[in-house]
Amino acid sequence: MIRFLQSGNRAAKYLIGIFLTMVCLSMVIYLIPGLMSDTEVSRSGVIASIGGQEILTQDVNRVTTQMQRQQRFPEQFIPYLRSQAVQHLLQEAEVSYEAQRMGLQVSDEEVRQEMHSPGLEETFFPGGKWIGQEQYEMLLQNAGYTPASWERELKITLLNRKLISAVTAGVDVPAAEIENTYKEQNTKVKFDYATFNVDDIQKQVNPTDAELKSYYDSNKATYENSIPEKRQVRYFVVSQQQAEKNATVTQSDLEKYYQDHADKYRVPDRVRVRHILVKTPAVLPGSKPDEKAIAEARKKAEDLVKQVRSGGNFAELAKKYSDDPGSKDAGGEIGWVTKDSTLVDEFKKASLALTKGQVSDPVQSTFGFHVIQAEDKETAHQKPLSEVKAEIEPVLKQQKLARELDNIASAAETEARTQSMEKAAARYGVQVVQSNPVAQSDSLPGVGPAPQLMSAIFSATDKSPATSTRTPQGVVVFQVQKIESPRTPSFDEIKDKVATAFKASRANILIAQKAQELKDRAHAGHDLNKAAKELGATVKSSDLVGRTGQVPDLGSMSGPASAAFALKKGEISEPINAGRVWAVLEITDRQEPNLTGDEFAKNKDNIREQLISQKQQQAQGLFLSNLHTRLEKEGKLKINKTEMDSLLKMKG
Repeated sequence: MIRFLQSGNRAAKYLIGIFLTMVCLSMVIYLIPGLMSDTEVSRSGVIASIGGQEILTQDVNRVTTQMQRQQRFPEQFIPYLRSQAVQHLLQEAEVSYEAQRMGLQVSDEEVRQEMHSPGLEETFFPGGKWIGQEQYEMLLQNAGYTPASWERELKITLLNRKLISAVTAGVDVPAAEIENTYKEQNTKVKFDYATFNVDDIQKQVNPTDAELKSYYDSNKATYENSIPEKRQVRYFVVSQQQAEKNATVTQSDLEKYYQDHADKYRVPDRVRVRHILVKTPAVLPGSKPDEKAIAEARKKAEDLVKQVRSGGNFAELAKKYSDDPGSKDAGGEIGWVTKDSTLVDEFKKASLALTKGQVSDPVQSTFGFHVIQAEDKETAHQKPLSEVKAEIEPVLKQQKLARELDNIASAAETEARTQSMEKAAARYGVQVVQSNPVAQSDSLPGVGPAPQLMSAIFSATDKSPATSTRTPQGVVVFQVQKIESPRTPSFDEIKDKVATAFKASRANILIAQKAQELKDRAHAGHDLNKAAKELGATVKSSDLVGRTGQVPDLGSMSGPASAAFALKKGEISEPINAGRVWAVLEITDRQEPNLTGDEFAKNKDNIREQLISQKQQQAQGLFLSNLHTRLEKEGKLKINKTEMDSLLKMKG
């Protein structure tokens, strides 16, 4: 409809979901030798070129930043995210090139329709009502997009979908495969099962000191430097609450910020509108407009104008007659329109020309005819300080607090270095604390979890000058007093730990042996219960269960116990390792579904769709891999090795 009419964070997740799917496919393609082909580009700032379309370093950094912001990855993941961004952009460009070569395109109308798809409609049209241009732009900005970049991402997604749809259109599955899958999904079994628990076996393991010492010597590499580096520090904490005393926001602060950011609070000329759309047929390339259909649509729109101007209820008419699925249920509500709104020009121009309460004549656009009503209108004005004070105050409070904490950190560190830790701490009414030896994964008393602080402590040298670091609690000033290097513990130091490991290792061997013996005896005598009694195994009986069922001790029937579905009634399984429990099963009942009944008839179409979807994904992966290889061979894919290597080696 309107170009990107009401084109988040659900929306951001939607694109990230698509992105991650594409990355999973592309990892197979790109994380293999040969990506860096002999065909290169060398221009600075360009990492690759596909059919003349360049992928820039700044594109990779942009996508990396969006991924980090949207998924809240810690900074240490940035190199990994950057690698994923490269893969995504390469595949995106390859697919785009191939789609264009095949003559595939995505229209603005298709983009608009995608905005109403599950996952996006809740964000932009909650309750069927458009959130408004202002809120829309803010959501996109928070997610790292502009309206233009968001529309571009959606178009690429749809183009990719069209291409893959074309590639996988011929995928089908035979009836026999559907029947076999239905059988697998709906077969149920009942069985007796004899179990051994590794915890019980472990209690029976009583190693001698000689056995433990031998185990320690054989696995010494496991314990090498297992006692990490530890450090003793002296430190004091100036809390954030102390800093807040000097971080008050005054009226003059508010006024200055308001004046300095006046543009932010300027509201342009705008009109809040609703509309009724009467669609006209799309004009395909090479075809002529359907003049008859256009004339009929125009007449219908004119009739609607007459009804509204004669006192008709606009909202009810929109619900009944509008062809815009995104706004009709909300009575045609669009929201505020400004000259910068991302709407088709005809709609925007007509809307801004209306006065409050006025109804337009039919307005023609590429989507059809719009009947527009202005619900409210505002001329350009400045929001008063009183209206935005609550918005400004926390911003200034945070800025002042950050500055105050920086001042405290600088002053406290200087005094601790030039005078003493004690004098610096006394100035803020706190005490110097002497820590016990701590590892980098530990927390300091009175500070709590603070990875940045512990990283600073373990980056400092022994007896180095006092250093200040910001933490969520405030400012910490510390000095390293002693460094204990990582070391390998002696046998006596970790004898208990060695005993635990030995028992676990021996128990795992013994339980596998006992389960095998149980299976052998049960097979030989065709009697699981007798064999279990002889070996002291616990015997239980399951209910009639399918693949989605759960069985005590064995867990999900989709896990190791799924071996039961391959057995016939009366057959005994091989030993099954279900984690802490090993088991042997004997099938006592097996029920397969009826392939001629109503239940199969009702479900076979769904199963067919599932199987087709799986095969389409396989075909898609193969197509993308072949596409990448072909573009390399044709010289369409060119990699800037120098730029790529430099980019992927960056740490942050």
